[in-house]
Amino acid sequence: MLRVVKPKNARSKRAMEAREPKEIEDPRTVIFVRGTHTGEVVNGAMKDLMSLKRPHAISFSKKNVVRPFEDATSFEFWAQKNDASMFVLGQSTKKRPNGLTIARMFDGKLLDMCELGVDRFVSIDEFKTAKPPPGHKPMLHFASELFDTHPRFIQLKSLLMDLFNGEVIESIYLSGLEHVISITVAPSSEKLASVPDAQTDEPLPVVHIRGYTVKLLTSGQRVPRVELVPMGPSLDLSLRRHRPADPELWKAAMRRPKLKKQDVEKGLGKKRKNVEVDEMGDLRGRVHITKQDLTKLQTRKMKGLRGAPGEDERESEDEGEGIGAARPAKRKKKAP
Repeated sequence: MLRVVKPKNARSKRAMEAREPKEIEDPRTVIFVRGTHTGEVVNGAMKDLMSLKRPHAISFSKKNVVRPFEDATSFEFWAQKNDASMFVLGQSTKKRPNGLTIARMFDGKLLDMCELGVDRFVSIDEFKTAKPPPGHKPMLHFASELFDTHPRFIQLKSLLMDLFNGEVIESIYLSGLEHVISITVAPSSEKLASVPDAQTDEPLPVVHIRGYTVKLLTSGQRVPRVELVPMGPSLDLSLRRHRPADPELWKAAMRRPKLKKQDVEKGLGKKRKNVEVDEMGDLRGRVHITKQDLTKLQTRKMKGLRGAPGEDERESEDEGEGIGAARPAKRKKKAP
């Protein structure tokens, strides 16, 4: 069970309310931690990942004795101290060289984590192309069916989306789409794709991460022609150890907060009958009324709708059969 902390004063209450789950979460702050032994590959990979995450990135340049799979108290202490919710630990050992561990926190507790091995790395400085400004939100592209079927790749996709994701925006400006991060998986066997949840001895395929700059060219039409220019970094990662989330903690992390009354009226909460919100954000409703009897509808008697003089007797006989049928007025005879 999670320990419930009650605020002691109004200041601590406001601080706790600011950290409560929100309908639209703030960008995650990521802490990049160096382990006891790091090599040139791990340091370069962490530097490039931190450049993509700025300004929501904190660097711990000193070496730290951290073993998250054995004891995660250091992560929990740093998360509370810096109000951070993700960690990237770089450590290289003889048994597991060039390792990157991505850990995710919830409510100051370790939620889940995944260890990756850097098999190949090309720095972002080796690509002589324009780089996006800090704080720019990238476009993420996942190209494999394993990201939707295999539990290990589903976890990795969720971690990478939280790592690279930025602020939630309501509208997109076309020229603001400047770079793409593509995550693909090496070709795998049919056995791994057909039975993803089964425990097999077959090794998992390598994950490729590539960064591209979006270049908009004239196409003679309203929509420009798009080209992708390699920007870096280029990473080939292999999946190693992992720790899934605790079911009770995961349920608490996925719980959505209660919506306000004005949000429910806008259609953000539980769907109400005959009420919807259109693409422009306007609230539209549908009203149902009883069926009207149009035979008793009184219409306007216009002069142009009067019948001919010889049709007076026939109109009087058929009166009431048609809608809006009116008997024409008799003309007065002029006095001699």
